[in-house]
Amino acid sequence: MAAFTTVEGIAAPLPAANIDTDVIMPKQFLKGIDRSGLDRGLLHDLRFDDAGLPRSEFILNQPAWSAASFLVVGDNFGCGSSREHAVWGLMQYGVRALIGTSYAGIFFDNCARNGLLAITLPPAEVATLLARVAQADGNRLTIDLAQQTITAAGLAIHFDIDPLRKQALLLGLDAVGQTLALRDDILAFQERHFETSPWLR
Repeated sequence: MAAFTTVEGIAAPLPAANIDTDVIMPKQFLKGIDRSGLDRGLLHDLRFDDAGLPRSEFILNQPAWSAASFLVVGDNFGCGSSREHAVWGLMQYGVRALIGTSYAGIFFDNCARNGLLAITLPPAEVATLLARVAQADGNRLTIDLAQQTITAAGLAIHFDIDPLRKQALLLGLDAVGQTLALRDDILAFQERHFETSPWLR
């Protein structure tokens, strides 16, 4: 998992509420036996028409936002089914962080498990960011996870994050990596346990 420390990049506005995982990653992209090609599936029906051609009006198809590292999203982003492919697709596209007011619970957990930073802010601050990044000359942000800040020219917003999630993202550790980081403690506990209960060996 790639560590998230300080990332600077383009932010694209995606203000619609209740964008579900079926929209983020349509079902036809769930057939593969690996994760390849999910960047093509990301928001597919919003990005492409029935002929497979890019919809010029969609924000990620416009040159100023096509290389977005961040999405500023509407309420309840990631609702619907629990498909982890939605997070994989966002990350394959190059999205490193989401900024919104609320996320569906399973989607939010899938983000944390896969290294996608999901930032929750009050509605007024999200509205400020949406208005700013909708302008091509104001769509670059810097997210500093250690300091828990989102900054741009004339803008500084603090965000809260669970300390354990923050540490895992800073170190680039998934659940297995977090467990392996405690390997010495686990082995020492195991040895003490066997000493007090030798019949378990």
